[in-house]
Amino acid sequence: MRQYLVTFHKVVPDDSGHDHCVLQHHVVVPAESDVSAACAAKADFCEAAGIVDWRLRADTCLVEELTGLTA
Repeated sequence: MRQYLVTFHKVVPDDSGHDHCVLQHHVVVPAESDVSAACAAKADFCEAAGIVDWRLRADTCLVEELTGLTA
């Protein structure tokens, strides 16, 4: 099974009006595909934050396969 790092970011402006991506949550997920990793990570984020939809706390969800790791 592959390992994926899934990160959630929120875009927030600073005092000068410049946008910054702020990390809201990250998790390493074992999954068969990037799509199933994203689904599992979204459920994890919602449970950890006590929310019903991950988009309440983040604007983006990025899925990256971790290579070179052995289980």
